[in-house]
Parts: sequence; structure tokens; C-alpha cells
Amino acid sequence: MIKALPICLALATTPAALAQTAPADETYDLAILGGRVIDPETGLDAIRNVGIRGDEIVEITEDAIEGERTIDAAGLVVAPGFIDLHAHGQSILAGRVQAFDGVTTALELESGVYPVNTFYAAAQAEGRPINYGASVNWSRARYAALTGHDPVDHEDGFEMAPDAPDWRYTPASPEHTREVLARVETGLDEGGIGIGVLLGYVPGSGRGEYYALHELAAGRGVPSFTHARYLSNIEPDSSLEGFQEMIAVSAATGAHMHISHLNSISLRDIGEIRPMIQSAQANGVNITVEAYPYGAGSTAIGTALFEGENWQARLGDISKSDFTLDGVPLSDAEFDRLQAEEPDTDIVVHFLDPDHNADDSALLSQSILYPGGAIASDGGGWSLRGEPVADTEWPLPAAAESHPRSAGTFSKFLRVYVRENRMIGLSDALAKLSLIPAQILEEAVPQMRTKGRLQEGADADIVIFDFDTVSDRATYEEPAQLSAGFHYVIVAGTPVIWAGELDTAALPGQAIRGTVQND
Repeated sequence: MIKALPICLALATTPAALAQTAPADETYDLAILGGRVIDPETGLDAIRNVGIRGDEIVEITEDAIEGERTIDAAGLVVAPGFIDLHAHGQSILAGRVQAFDGVTTALELESGVYPVNTFYAAAQAEGRPINYGASVNWSRARYAALTGHDPVDHEDGFEMAPDAPDWRYTPASPEHTREVLARVETGLDEGGIGIGVLLGYVPGSGRGEYYALHELAAGRGVPSFTHARYLSNIEPDSSLEGFQEMIAVSAATGAHMHISHLNSISLRDIGEIRPMIQSAQANGVNITVEAYPYGAGSTAIGTALFEGENWQARLGDISKSDFTLDGVPLSDAEFDRLQAEEPDTDIVVHFLDPDHNADDSALLSQSILYPGGAIASDGGGWSLRGEPVADTEWPLPAAAESHPRSAGTFSKFLRVYVRENRMIGLSDALAKLSLIPAQILEEAVPQMRTKGRLQEGADADIVIFDFDTVSDRATYEEPAQLSAGFHYVIVAGTPVIWAGELDTAALPGQAIRGTVQND
């Protein structure tokens, strides 16, 4: 892993020396002056000036420069914009909230979308404050193939058709498998960034189908983003078995297997699962991972994860009061009612308590600090009294609901793991937020080769923050609190946040896509 340079290097040139008058012919669209510039790939960690033209970084220098607009970054960190590989909140509002957490690119990869083309068309028409993109949603393509129900667009909740069989537990026939693969391949042709595989939500799908899906991924040179089949610390059908399946399929097909939310899907078995993944990687298996710095996940209460006679024991003897709705623990009766009558209700499930239990904190840290692993939020959209908050509403309503990771994942990682506990150096931490996510995707998505870096020729996706004050503020009880400390957030050369204030007119986000075969 990249080593952070000593802090003394950052002081080798003073901000005052860099702010001298520049030659008239060196004027940039935007000049960032005298900040502590950190590039995780090259190891640069020094006081520098950054010149931007259009959507590109064109100069990083100790020499004085000028810009049509200037930012005095003295005392602040200037870093590559953060890249979230697991962002379910694909909207203007969700993007604005994430911008305050330092995110300049948010991608919906674990779940994905289907159809792909309607997602990109809608996002382009509406505009986005940060960069966006998605994989192909295998489970929706599967549902369409097995039931004959086709979605009108990517937001169509067509999986809720009342006359459809329970496709979650139905293995696909050879004919259906071929149709599933054809539908997924169409999504790849439309620019889907790999294949999103919600295997844990469709646990009865066949092993042959999962294997064939990865033969397709390997043949197309794209990653899959898998939610493991099982969520359990009890065998059989344990989390350990789910990871073994992912590793075996990747090893056999050669497909790039990206494991979603290592922290939550491993539950308390990370001590066995982490070395298993590391051994596979050491033997050449193409596996990458991500995690988020919370001990609680979020999903619909009616999913297959919470079914079966002993599901509570399998999740670590979890109580129904460990599930919260709007920050309030559920009673057994309310849990049962919601599961039966309102199965789409999003709840938060607390599987670890890292804030109050040292052993749980150590378990979470094994996932968060996994060597070469990315930080990703698994964040979502925002609701108010059970209804989605309007996409263009701003500021975010104080009573809006979501998991706190939707607002605070990246700043929480910087606060807890870097500043407070000093478990990882700042440059290495920034790599997990920017460079490593870009590297995970760049072989399949050429656009990512100029993201996650702060270098001349890189995309001008930049965050400027105060390391001493950067912090998450979102809690389980009050999630609608923006992170603090991000003074400037620049997307494609355009400031979305300027001096801590959102520019609501700024929608510079660009589409991140795989190779488009038809449009």
C-alpha cells in the first residue's frame, strides 16, 4: 500500500511563497493556492498551487499562478474527489448530500439498474451535482426473464407484480438462464459498469446461473459486484460458505469479483473470512473488496435475509429490537406487522456495536482497514414521513430519514480512523477513498484512469477540507445532518460547494459508463 510521506514535506514550501504574482499568460479558469496537495498514487504531499482549465487539472506547481477564480487553500488539504462504488441514492438530492461528504463520483454498482439506458437518459436530462453511473441489475433482468414481466423504465417497481411466482427461490432453467444472460448483455451494451449481483436477495437462484453470469463477465472484461448469497454465522448456508462461493467462481472463470460491504456480509466471521480472501488474492484470484464504517446495515424488512425459522440465531442471536425505524427500536409485534403488511419498509439492523464495544470495534476495523480495500457507503435516498423527499428540495429537511451512512461515511472514516485513532495515515486513507476505487474499475472503465488522482492531466474532481475539523454529524436518530469540514468540492472543474455553501445551480456531474455498443 502507498505510504504517506512525512508531514514535514508538506511544510517545505510555505503558502506565502506560492502566492506571489504569476505571469499574465498563466491565468487558469480556477486556481487553488497554497494548499496541502496530496496525491495517493505518486506520494505527493506538499504545499502546491493547482491550476484548472475546463474539467482538467493542467498544472501542479510551486510557482505562482493566477485564475479567473481563486481559492485560498492555506491550511487545508487538497485531495482527489472521493469515489463511492456503492451509492443507491442516485438523485440530485442524494448527490448534494454526498458532496458535503467529499464525494465527487457516486456509482450504483452492487444493485445496479435495469434497463440501463433509461437510467442514463433520465440522469442526463435532470442533471446531477456529482458524477454518476450504474451496473446492470442482474436480479431485475432475472425477474423479467422468469416471469415475463418487463419494466417500463429503471424506476418501475415491476418486481411487485402480484401474480408473479416467488422468483427468489426458483432456479432458472437452461432456457431462462440464456435469456437472463442475454438481458444482462444488453445492459452491458448500453454502458452498464459491470454486473450488479444481489445474490443474497435471491438465495434460491442456481449455482449454474451464477457461474454462467461470471463466464459472461469474464468474456466481456467487466467486474461483478456481489452481495454474498448467505448472511449467517451458523452452518450450513453461512457467510463463510457465501464467500467460498464467490472466491471459487472468480478463480474458475477468471472474472473480477468485487465483494460488496465486507463488514456487514461477514457479520462476526471476519476473522476467518479476511485471511481466506487474502490467500485467494495471493494466489492470483481477481478479488476486490469494500466496507463502510458503521456497525449497522439497512434494507427492506421483508427481504429473504430475515426469513426462516432460525434467522435470528443465524444473524448472531439478534433481537427484533436491534432493528430500528426512524431511530426507534422495533417491538416484536411491530416488526412482525411490518414484515407481513409493509415488507418494503426500510429499517436499520444493528449487527455490531463498535461505538460501545471494543471487540465489535476490532471486528469492524478488520474490514475497514482491509489492505487494498475501498471505503463505500451503501447509502441511499431520503424520505420524510414515509414519502421520498423531492429531488430538488434544499436544504435537506431536518426530519428526513435515511441511514447515517448516506450522509457521513467518508468523513466518519477520516475522523475515526485517521484523526482520532491514527490507525492509518492520511495519504493511505485518501487512497481508500479515491485512488483504490478508481483502480478497481479502470481496466473495464477507461474514464476511471483519470479519476482518483491529483495530477496534471487528471480530471478536476477535487475536495478541499480542513483535516482538523472534518467530521460526520449524521446519527441513527438524526441522520439528516451534513458532514462538516469540506470547504470546497469541485466536480469536472466546477465548484459545487464554495466556502462551505452549496451552489444549487451547479449540476456538472458527468456520466461514468462502460463501453457502449449501442445508444
